Amino acid sequence: MGLTRARIAVDAMGGDHAPSEIVAGAVRAQAELDADVLLVGDPQQINESLKRHSSAANIQVISADGVIEMHEEPLSGIRRKPRASINVAMDLVKQGQADAVVSAGHSGAAMAAALLRLGRLRGIDRPAIGAVLPTMMAKPVLVLDVGANVDCRPKFLEQFALMGKVYSEYVLGTPNPKVGLLNIGEEPTKGNDLAVRAHQMLEDNPQIPFVGNAEGRDVLSGNFDVVVCDGFVGNVLLKFAEAIGEVMLQTMREELPQGLNGKLGVALLKPNLRRIKQRIDHAEHGGGLLLGVAGVCIISHGSSQAPSIFNAIRMAKEAVDHRVLQRIQSQFEPTKAVASEGQASLSRSTEQSEGNE
Repeated sequence: MGLTRARIAVDAMGGDHAPSEIVAGAVRAQAELDADVLLVGDPQQINESLKRHSSAANIQVISADGVIEMHEEPLSGIRRKPRASINVAMDLVKQGQADAVVSAGHSGAAMAAALLRLGRLRGIDRPAIGAVLPTMMAKPVLVLDVGANVDCRPKFLEQFALMGKVYSEYVLGTPNPKVGLLNIGEEPTKGNDLAVRAHQMLEDNPQIPFVGNAEGRDVLSGNFDVVVCDGFVGNVLLKFAEAIGEVMLQTMREELPQGLNGKLGVALLKPNLRRIKQRIDHAEHGGGLLLGVAGVCIISHGSSQAPSIFNAIRMAKEAVDHRVLQRIQSQFEPTKAVASEGQASLSRSTEQSEGNE
């Protein structure tokens, strides 16, 4: 399964709390995960942050100049700053010096850099960002796309479903994952033109374990393992789900009893509260995997702190170890082979018809 020790390039300058929180998460990952972390960015700032950690001796620092700011237009930013931290991190993967990239910086810049420097996997028209959300059945659901593509064609959703199936099965450990299409009703004829046409394509593809439409209330039910949608709807859904998690955590803090009895009660409930936080706090999942590019790329929240960065690096390592890229690519090879075989058969039939005339 993958490399014995994955090498993860981390954009140390990206995010609201860079580089201190990024470095802290990376140091923990280096210590606890079977992975090597490469911190990419301003060496002076990174080394200042590393001095605060006693276990940071083995972390490699890769020099980069500048960062793509949040107000910058992604494409022009990465072109004007070829040595920006996200560009250098992507180049490390392209050159085989790293196996994956983690960034909490400008998500548009991260996606643009991945596309320009790594390219798409064969057969993929558009990459998608997949987000892992908790469900009522104590198992996760993968939602994609959650922001890479505001406008989609039906075939994009079909490709998202294939990529999501692979990730759910091999990384999230879901046997025979059930795929759903986010829609406003269960019936195949419900929804806009995109939903109706995508439903038919998903239903007709034997590679996709499609079980039908998923309404908004179904996403977190646990009845689906993968839910596909366009990036506009997916991003709204993701941010709403994150807000719900934050509201629940805040409500629990406010409603826990006060005083000595309250403290004793909290002490008894601590293991349960920790498990609840792990299930509903988006920081526990690290970020979203950019599926469809020719390299493992995790896009974390801009507000990510050390725990989220640690989990993003863990997510990247799992994707590398489970050979997600190779498995996704294999899903599109049979389609090409069948198409080629069909074309060859058609040519033979045409030749025979012409010979009989």
